[in-house]
Amino acid sequence: MEAESTGNPQLRELIEPLVRGKFWMQLIGIMLVISGVLTALSIVGILIAWIPIWAGVVLMQAAGASQRAFDSADPLEIKYALSRLRIYFTIFGVLLLIYLALMIVGMLFGIGAGMMGLGAMGEHM
Repeated sequence: MEAESTGNPQLRELIEPLVRGKFWMQLIGIMLVISGVLTALSIVGILIAWIPIWAGVVLMQAAGASQRAFDSADPLEIKYALSRLRIYFTIFGVLLLIYLALMIVGMLFGIGAGMMGLGAMGEHM
């Protein structure tokens, strides 16, 4: 993580925490891509496999851009790295909302089916 002597030192200080997490961003990015590829092996999974692959690629782009931003102290590289992170968190924010909505629908369906089952049991007793 040795930086060149050119560029604005304040910009390097701003991007340094992101560069320190570069390994983890790359690891999670690779794991997401692998997860997407494995998901694509199933017939139903092929419909959603692109989402983790996309998120993984975006996260790896953010990791690379953060290193380039640290090395060059280029404000445009910093902006690019942060925009990639914004996209990554947007993807997972939307996915989380979808998962929560599906969970609530599933719970309501389960409760409704359970109540119908209890009602049917009462009629036979």
